[in-house]
Amino acid sequence: MRRFGAFHLAALVAGFAFLYLPIIALVAYSFNASRLVTVWGGFSTHWYGALLNNQPLLDAAWLTIRVALVSATLATILGTLAALALTRYLVFVGRTLFSGMVMAPLVMPEVITGLSLLLLFVAGDVERGYWTVIIAHATFSLGFACIVVQARLAGFDRSLEEAARDLGATPFETFATVTLPLIWPAIAAAWMLAFTLSLDDLVIASFTTGPGATTLPMRLYSAIRLGVTPEINAACTIMIAAVAVAVIGASLLMKRDALAGR
Repeated sequence: MRRFGAFHLAALVAGFAFLYLPIIALVAYSFNASRLVTVWGGFSTHWYGALLNNQPLLDAAWLTIRVALVSATLATILGTLAALALTRYLVFVGRTLFSGMVMAPLVMPEVITGLSLLLLFVAGDVERGYWTVIIAHATFSLGFACIVVQARLAGFDRSLEEAARDLGATPFETFATVTLPLIWPAIAAAWMLAFTLSLDDLVIASFTTGPGATTLPMRLYSAIRLGVTPEINAACTIMIAAVAVAVIGASLLMKRDALAGR
């Protein structure tokens, strides 16, 4: 095995610094007492308190959370059903097309996805707002949820289901008492992943939202165009913390699921 030399260590440090130094700087300046972003005025949590009095930001944050909760749930349900179809029925008419349509949002540029959904809503004379953002987020998160659940089902021991069927359980009872308890960590991980994707989406929400349905990333983007303030840094830090918790939780569940599937 080759040694992990100084060059590799320096490359690793440089890579991590490139990725995370901007985020560390943002988090650090969210505790800046000064109103000027680039001038350090001492440690303070004043801007986190100021967020509680910023009603537009609070409204946007609450809307973002509601959209993420509903869209993640929809994406997880549909993604689980799609994963079951793809793993249980290996041969059926249109399987390749179905698989491609489910996975397409993973590789499709967000601008194309947002624009196509916008055209769909306009053609269908659908008023854009809360529900159109939910539909859009569920659409592009569905493929991610399907991949996570499909990976778990691929290593699933089918003999457990067959044993339940031999004992007289109906297909629904088999799924509810055998399949679902064994794959729930993957389903939970898929939900957290979909929740995270919805939480920090800006592009697709910009195309599919309407009056009175401004999400937090959109509100922050509008505010940043007028200048970055420590208050915005504080709001971004809270979003980073929420996304980090969701990603870590999903990773732990996927790791536990992988260990259980051995």
